[in-house]
Amino acid sequence: MHSKFEYAVSLFQNGELEKANKECLEILKNEPSNSEILHLIGIIYFKQKEYTLSIYHIQKSINVNPENAEANHNLGIVLKELKKFDESLKSFNKAVKINPNYSDAYNNIGIVLKELGKHDAAMDSWKKIIEIKPNYIHAYNNIGNCLLELKNHKSAIDYYDKAISIDNKFCEAYLNKGNALQELALHNEAIKCYDNAIGIKSNYAEAYFYKGNSLKEVNLFDEAIKEYSSAFNINPELKNLFGTLVFTKHNICNWDNYNKDLEFLEKEILKEKVACKPFSILSIFDSPSLQRISAEINIKNKYKSIDAFKKVTVKNKSKKIRIGYYSADFRNHAMSLLLVKMFELHNKSEFETFAFSFGPEKNDDMKKRISLAFDKFIEVNHKTDEEIAKLSRQLDINIAIDLMGFTKWNRFGIFENKCAPIQINYLGYPGTLGSKNIDYIISDKFLIPKSNQKYYSEKIIYLPNSYQVRDFTQKISKKKFTKEELGLPKNSFVFCCFNNHYKLTPSIFSIWMNILKKVNNSVLWLVEGNIKTSENLKKEANLKGINPDRIIFARKVSMEEHLSRHSAADLFIDTYPYGAHTTCSDSLWAGLPVVTLIGQTFASRVAGSILSAMDMSELVTHTKNEYENLILDLSKNYKKLNEIKNKLNKNRLARPFFDTKIYTKNLEKAYKNIYEKNLKNNSVENIEI
Repeated sequence: MHSKFEYAVSLFQNGELEKANKECLEILKNEPSNSEILHLIGIIYFKQKEYTLSIYHIQKSINVNPENAEANHNLGIVLKELKKFDESLKSFNKAVKINPNYSDAYNNIGIVLKELGKHDAAMDSWKKIIEIKPNYIHAYNNIGNCLLELKNHKSAIDYYDKAISIDNKFCEAYLNKGNALQELALHNEAIKCYDNAIGIKSNYAEAYFYKGNSLKEVNLFDEAIKEYSSAFNINPELKNLFGTLVFTKHNICNWDNYNKDLEFLEKEILKEKVACKPFSILSIFDSPSLQRISAEINIKNKYKSIDAFKKVTVKNKSKKIRIGYYSADFRNHAMSLLLVKMFELHNKSEFETFAFSFGPEKNDDMKKRISLAFDKFIEVNHKTDEEIAKLSRQLDINIAIDLMGFTKWNRFGIFENKCAPIQINYLGYPGTLGSKNIDYIISDKFLIPKSNQKYYSEKIIYLPNSYQVRDFTQKISKKKFTKEELGLPKNSFVFCCFNNHYKLTPSIFSIWMNILKKVNNSVLWLVEGNIKTSENLKKEANLKGINPDRIIFARKVSMEEHLSRHSAADLFIDTYPYGAHTTCSDSLWAGLPVVTLIGQTFASRVAGSILSAMDMSELVTHTKNEYENLILDLSKNYKKLNEIKNKLNKNRLARPFFDTKIYTKNLEKAYKNIYEKNLKNNSVENIEI
């Protein structure tokens, strides 16, 4: 090695890439076939992200010296960076053929195989490293990550523990172990792992972020916000961090910097940054355009390694159409309360129904009831998305219905892996999914007006009446609650809103406080939540000049009793831009009128859709002034309010909204229609039933 080359190497090692490259190019003029110089130039260009030049020089180095294992390995690294996985594998395999003990090359082979979805082969490669070098901690960590993807959480933890036992300062293994524990809902143990990672690496943004997620799951929202803020101060570019921070604040009605937060978040989304999960913005922006952009960003980021253009065809026309419903919520959950009767009413002479359940392992009464409604109820919790999609194709599912979208516990990768020829977005997520792999969204003409179709990546199945289904057999407790039992003043006018707290916004809350000021002896009745939520709302009320005692929180009771206690309220007042969905039909089923404010998004128009289907459009408002004035009018005009209540009680059974039989027949018409179109290879278009 001559002195000029040594000097170039020292410049490279000191990070002086331009000078190092200049020195190398000078040497190359006199020694054009110097493989070491060509190799070093290739590495420098790689560091400078000049990948084409990097490949050119490393390949020239290999042409001069084909048996250079390191050069072959580095060529593989460049090709891996360019996502040329098959070519990179050839280079890595050449490196290990030259040097059978090349641990780093085996490690990269594993990484590429994992990217290609070949988990078993990837783990075999890392196990090969362990045979060569038993203390190679990254091999244990990578096997753990692979097992975590395969939903084998406990085995993953064993491998992370092995890595930690070799090096107790290996912060990545602590982080990944925390993630495995988080998926097992062992949040306190996960938090300890994140703390260990932070103790080793104080600026570990990811550890603060994931610790925040676990704190949120155990209802320590204030503490979660602190962790997210720490992560943001370290790395504001961390994916989905800022949106998660904002949404967590909204969960406890912490509206500090509300407008600034929203302004910043909107700018980040419009820059197409991965700043926020799509679900989080439903309660923030009344913008179908922004929601589509957010959904498309999410799909592009999370599922970029999946072939988005897989085509699945119907093998043979079946005697029965095979319908698959996919959900984590086949249990005591709002979605199941709406859907269960429809599942039971499906026409089994024309349809064969399958449930693919991947949620928390519950065995409550609702899950038992739902499992009996299906021809096959399949637990797939421990399968990967790809395995579930493959199973669906093996079962010849004709129409796959995603009941989750981007809600908690979703497994949207099943649909990105194409589990059926026809795939539908239905009920669980109130908006577009932004995916080329979802053919239809089930809606109605009120929810998605023609002018808004452009904001949906799916084609629209327009059902008559409302898109929302309801179990017409749902029981209401016969127990009659007095206001005193519920903590409500005896002679008060009770405004209620049983929506989730993250749906509350400063502007709607201000309207509510204005209403309380103008309606004597009135109170606001909300669902009980986190203690910080109660404190924050009472503080906001006080700032608006309202006695905080006029905000009363309803404790959790059974669904039957919850429906019954609606009778203690006088009027349900909706949130905006994410309005009442199940809570709206709950209220109407219980005989309590709902005043809603509609916007442009799906999430803001559901209550309006339901009220229109009930012929109660007089309760639908279009501006904040109209919303406030209608609520005030009804609260002061008992005769008018009673007329509306009487009309609601009459329409409850007279209108088709609560007729699950009619609804199921209409939905089945839609299924048959799109199935026939698919058999004929007709293009996917909007349809009306």
